[in-house]
Amino acid sequence: MGLLDWSETAKRFAAARNYWVSTASLAGHPHAMPVWGVWLDDRFVFSTSPASRKARNLMSNPEVTVHLEDGDAVVIIEGRAAEVRDPIGLSAFLTAYNPKYRWDFTLEQVARGVFDVHPARAFAWLGSEGESFGGSATRWSFVGSNAAKGG
Repeated sequence: MGLLDWSETAKRFAAARNYWVSTASLAGHPHAMPVWGVWLDDRFVFSTSPASRKARNLMSNPEVTVHLEDGDAVVIIEGRAAEVRDPIGLSAFLTAYNPKYRWDFTLEQVARGVFDVHPARAFAWLGSEGESFGGSATRWSFVGSNAAKGG
């Protein structure tokens, strides 16, 4: 099959409905929870209650992993999360999020608890066994806005 193309992988990531977000407290206690989110300008953006464990973890330790549900068509991104507080960024999030999930969040409802994840690394593969896994497993490292592919 060969190494995967980042633009096609990013489209697959963007099209997903559910994502698993994994965070850790400063003490290293792991926490994984499913979220809804959107892919905007080469970053993943999601919302959560500002009082949630994942929000509290991200405020003290911004390192995060986001994974699709599918264990056979895998896409994983690792990076740093930052809370989105500016109205322009929050509006862009709502413009993508509300139609995707048939939701009606307002700017006031998402004034806190929206995080964007800027990928530092990504991993993807298709298939869970044998050649399909070994032939398609791809790793990307992101420097600025460029993705460099590696096997």
